[in-house]
Amino acid sequence: MSLPLASTDLATLKSELRERAAELGFTSFGVAPAVIAPGFDRFERWLDAGFAGEMEYLPRRREAYRHPDSVLAGARSVVMLGLPYRDAEGAADPARPGEGRIASYAWGTGDYHDLIRERLDELGKTLADRAPGASVRGVVDTAPLLERDFARLAGLGWQAKNTLLIDKRQGSYLFLAALLTDLELPPDEPHVAQHCGTCTACLDACPTGAFPEPRVLDATKCISYLTIELKGPIPETHRTAIGEWIFGCDVCQEVCPWNRKAPPSEEADFQRQAERERVDLVELLSLDEAAFRQRFRGTPMKRAKRRGLLRNAAIALGNNPRPDGAGALIRSLDDVEPLIREAAAWALRFYAGEETVATLGRRLGEEREDWVAMTIRNSLAIVEGAGPMISAPSGDSRPPLA
Repeated sequence: MSLPLASTDLATLKSELRERAAELGFTSFGVAPAVIAPGFDRFERWLDAGFAGEMEYLPRRREAYRHPDSVLAGARSVVMLGLPYRDAEGAADPARPGEGRIASYAWGTGDYHDLIRERLDELGKTLADRAPGASVRGVVDTAPLLERDFARLAGLGWQAKNTLLIDKRQGSYLFLAALLTDLELPPDEPHVAQHCGTCTACLDACPTGAFPEPRVLDATKCISYLTIELKGPIPETHRTAIGEWIFGCDVCQEVCPWNRKAPPSEEADFQRQAERERVDLVELLSLDEAAFRQRFRGTPMKRAKRRGLLRNAAIALGNNPRPDGAGALIRSLDDVEPLIREAAAWALRFYAGEETVATLGRRLGEEREDWVAMTIRNSLAIVEGAGPMISAPSGDSRPPLA
């Protein structure tokens, strides 16, 4: 338990924390009282609707999201912080044939979790130095805390129709972080107004129709969930809609009017690296486990693991084909991971040709996983009557799906 501080001392401490946070690169700062999360009931309804999909850690920790004291015992204040990650050049250029796209938060040189945790530790140290005995804990999107609820309570912005928090000055390309303490810091005024108006650009642009209504996301249809959180095969009903995305998605942010003039991040670690903005899918499918770990060590993309990322790459290579993609997919039919074999078999239905037919036929006789064999059989039926191999990326020239 922290020692009691006078209200003037707490106000001064808050001011010092704000200054220190700015020095550390946080462009948003606000204090919310540690209360029952305003959106907790909505969160429970969302879970009960099944919208969390396979993210079992959410319902497992359901009750923990009710109040911040599950993150820090005796919490009385939640300091909410924002760190922008928008690249100076904005949205990526369209992917060329055979290329995959990655969400912009993963374009940089490292994992944002590591960078933010280091800075939260520094900010927490400032608090501890000014208020010896105070309890403090910094968290960044891994603890059971409804960050967007508390960001709104702290005055940082409002929840948009795509469920993301929007700061009027900075848009939605923001990493959120929180510093919890048992000190009762003076709270900021909550952000009450909604500034989305009648705009539905984000809802209309979602390729998979993941928003059943404004401010409700069905994660089981979200491209970010499908390419990162989902560990099994991606449902066929969503594969074509995923397009070239292989890790996350930016579509609903790219079309948001509030992001048109959002200032770019000044963090060097968040600036785009050419090899992550757009990825050569044929090259990606050639990576074994050791090469995958070497290439994506210390980046958010390691989270998808090799089997997940190469599953995504195979699907994207079907959606965005180029002539040498057939060879890469054919080789992937013999991968040790059935998840990759199945995705490659699906994608090969967009590459009709004698070699494709022969290889699918051979693999069908060797495959021991029934669910993989079913996809091979379906693709074989398609390519046997599909005509010449596709050499252009246009979806109009692809054979019909089964």
